[in-house]
Amino acid sequence: MRGMTSTERRVLLAAPRGYCAGVDRAVVTVEKALDLYGPPVYVRKQIVHNKHVVSSLEERGAIFVGELDEVPEGAMVVFSAHGVAPYVHAQARERSLRTIDATCPLVTKVHNEARRFAANGRDILLIGHAGHEEVEGTAGEAPDHIQLVQGPDDVDRIEVRDPSNVAWLSQTTLSVDETMQTVERLREKFPQLMDPPSDDICYATQNRQIAVKEIAHQADLMIVVGSANSSNSVRLVEVALEAGARAAYRVDNAGEVEDAWLDGVSVVGVTSGASVPDSLVEGVLDLLTERGFPPAEEVRTAEESLIFALPPELRKGLRAAPQH
Repeated sequence: MRGMTSTERRVLLAAPRGYCAGVDRAVVTVEKALDLYGPPVYVRKQIVHNKHVVSSLEERGAIFVGELDEVPEGAMVVFSAHGVAPYVHAQARERSLRTIDATCPLVTKVHNEARRFAANGRDILLIGHAGHEEVEGTAGEAPDHIQLVQGPDDVDRIEVRDPSNVAWLSQTTLSVDETMQTVERLREKFPQLMDPPSDDICYATQNRQIAVKEIAHQADLMIVVGSANSSNSVRLVEVALEAGARAAYRVDNAGEVEDAWLDGVSVVGVTSGASVPDSLVEGVLDLLTERGFPPAEEVRTAEESLIFALPPELRKGLRAAPQH
């Protein structure tokens, strides 16, 4: 790195950042369902955890509901990227709802792992956050076999039926480092603990955390664009501080950046969570330019090319639709 004076200002922009393949697929699913079937299209929970995305879809005619009993019988409903438990699919059938399942394929993978472990009689220790929709969906696949572990401090209270027949799974949006600390504690208690067949924490979550680590140690201030209920965005703030950023804040948009944060700051790092459109990041970069910072330098640590096909129910509808 070239030498720089204490007054030289820089903006370091993490890459990858923003939309992951699962989020992009979920948002496009709702957009295309609105185009194909017309509003209203109901969505159970937030399609992704971002206020801006939800608001823009509401303007187009999407109606977000907490539970399916708020959806009229026979209506079209989309399940969010975070996944749902089997009982939700059963409720939809009972109410004759037409459904499109926009669950991220990487979350579906964890659901499949939970079912396989349960079928083999294993106790499953699910590392994640209580109340998060993804955790509720995964736990619903095998409720008699799954216990939630929120972190290393939870490990001492865990009891299982057979310590030699235990496996762990995790929410896909956690901090990689913190999750592995929890796994290490679990393995101390259960030496025969079985790992998932492949990594549960999604590639995009890991890539965004690695990118933040690359720039955080240089940053006086790290700004993470993302909503408060976005687990992966909240984790990015924690990762930035652990990696050496002197301060780190999460904002939904540029309007939440406080001028006081910029006092005496030379190097600002900027990133965004996996459910954040890049327009919101551009807004933050524009604000920094207005405050006298130079154009951002992108610091790229990985290339992402993964694209997920749209849900089969939607693809079938699009194929059947008259072509204009």
